[in-house]
Amino acid sequence: MKDNTAQRELMERELLSRPVSSLQYMLRQLSFTYKFLPELAVDGVFGERTLEAVMRFQKAAGLPVTGTVDRATWNAIRDAWLAQQSQAGYSRATRIFPSEGITVHEGETKEYMIVPQTMFNILAGHFEGIIPCDADGCNGPATADNIRWLQRAAGLPATGCLDTATWGALSHLYEIFVVQDTDCQPEFTGGWG
Repeated sequence: MKDNTAQRELMERELLSRPVSSLQYMLRQLSFTYKFLPELAVDGVFGERTLEAVMRFQKAAGLPVTGTVDRATWNAIRDAWLAQQSQAGYSRATRIFPSEGITVHEGETKEYMIVPQTMFNILAGHFEGIIPCDADGCNGPATADNIRWLQRAAGLPATGCLDTATWGALSHLYEIFVVQDTDCQPEFTGGWG
């Protein structure tokens, strides 16, 4: 349960950095469940289609139909999206990293560590604090420092060990800032506007 709280807090911080893209992403995902919502492009521009989606959501949620994303509208959209995600279950992150309970400690070498190391190397171009490291499968000092940076950002214990919760946070960050695939987990990171 604590891992879910930490991931939710990381997600909330990410939401606050790109509000329009975040809003569009959540509404786009909700449109797959709620057919009254138009399917939006996640382009970061609050245009006519985004306005329409907000107003349709407000009407369906019993909120004042203003087209303005105030705190109540933002929270209702976010909560609906989170409920949708918890029902759908998101297991992509666990397909690459080994099962629950596996931890790669600092100094250990595992071939699959090449994937998170490569992800960190790419994310280094997006975040101060992540340093490029060799993608050699060894959780050496540079990799462990990157893991600790991510763990602190996600509100996880900063152990430098890669575990399932840390892998989930890394996958989430990578999809938001690198993949930016609106069919994946969030390309969103915004607050109410």
